[in-house]
Amino acid sequence: MRRDEAASPARCAERRRRLAAAMAAQGGGIAVLPTAPERQRNGDNDHPYRHCSHFHYLSGFDEPQAWLLLDDSGHSTLLCREKNAEREIWDGHRLGPEAAPAVLGVDEAHAVEALDRVAIDKLAGAAAVWLPFGVHDGLVARVDGWLAALRGRSHLGIRSPQSQHDLAPLLAEMRLVKDEGELATMRRAARISAGAHVRAMRFAAAHFRAAPQAGLPEYALEAELLHEFRRHGAQSPAYGAIVAAGRNACVLHYAAGDTELRAGELCLIDAGCELDGYASDVTRSFPADGRFTPAQRELYDIVLEAQQAAIAVTRPGARKQDAHWAAVRVLAQGMLDAGLLERNKVGDVEAVIESAAYRAFYMHGTGHWLGRDVHDVGEVLALDEPPVEQRDGYGARVLKKPSRVLRPGMVITVEPGLYVRPAEGVPERFWNIGIRIEDDAVITATGCELISRDVPVDPREIERLMRG
Repeated sequence: MRRDEAASPARCAERRRRLAAAMAAQGGGIAVLPTAPERQRNGDNDHPYRHCSHFHYLSGFDEPQAWLLLDDSGHSTLLCREKNAEREIWDGHRLGPEAAPAVLGVDEAHAVEALDRVAIDKLAGAAAVWLPFGVHDGLVARVDGWLAALRGRSHLGIRSPQSQHDLAPLLAEMRLVKDEGELATMRRAARISAGAHVRAMRFAAAHFRAAPQAGLPEYALEAELLHEFRRHGAQSPAYGAIVAAGRNACVLHYAAGDTELRAGELCLIDAGCELDGYASDVTRSFPADGRFTPAQRELYDIVLEAQQAAIAVTRPGARKQDAHWAAVRVLAQGMLDAGLLERNKVGDVEAVIESAAYRAFYMHGTGHWLGRDVHDVGEVLALDEPPVEQRDGYGARVLKKPSRVLRPGMVITVEPGLYVRPAEGVPERFWNIGIRIEDDAVITATGCELISRDVPVDPREIERLMRG
């Protein structure tokens, strides 16, 4: 079990205390939280194991077949696999329940085989049971079985929980604001990912210097990314890497394949590593042979200006959606100036935004929460505020709650883009160009800190890097 700053016993204990207090403030009870199950890949081979993010956030424990019970006083109980010398020869070290309290800082631990007995004992007399709804298959049925067993003991004066509550919103709200240990881990993850992007750019440039006419398969660039992730200690990619050559960059969730990147084309790479349970998410678009064509540069400059506008409003006190609309305004103006949209058909910038005509070339949001999950948990709306009339992104006016206000410690991505497919009325010089620029931003007291800028975004710096 790897120890890291973000999941130290002290930090996990503090999170458990905060969660217990949140439950107590809403009537109390006991939280029941399993880790993620192991998943079979094929035959007798499993997928690489990855813990449940909520579970690891509270426990720091990354072994499978584990459960955490937490009551509203803050008392924690871990259930995990017992030590087993024979299985450890095949599958690796197990912590075991005897060592768990000292290593993890939980109050007590038992063998996972005792789960039913321990859970029923802990739930007896509790006001409510808290569990993450809709996350773990079979969890509700398992808890219902425990409650049925307790109701069968009512003649003995044993009271069972009278209600069930969703644990996920409490944990999502906690995870939304990162502590210093989490931010330190995320900074390291972002640096590793930025280094991987630099490596891929240099690899492409070296390839085309040596063999200008030879194609470079997308999977070869993906291999460079994965090598750099693991070389610096990241456990895995945070998500399937997007390595898109030429026209493939216009497919938003394109998976790296065997298409060959050619000199003169752009390559879009959206890839980030996962380090100690925390994700990074970085996108760069660069010329295969190290030099932007005039058309590529024209669109790239629009996207970069849009990102700069979004970054400028990403600060405490701003709304989460402010960055999106700042980027949309710049993109819409750029579409008009470049001739992607015809003024005599769509009107001025205000008309383009109002009608959502920009969605022909920019159809996604400009950022999402980032943390233990690449699209991290956390409510995006200010649920404690009244609804207001606003634009919904599809050209309609709707009445809904505003997006929430940003606070220091939140982490968000900033990722505008332009995607131009061949179409009537679209200048042919822009066909099959897809560009996205994405950075990871920590909200600070005065603005935001871009933690992924060890790979450049300025087109001149990208060209210099690739020439070097």
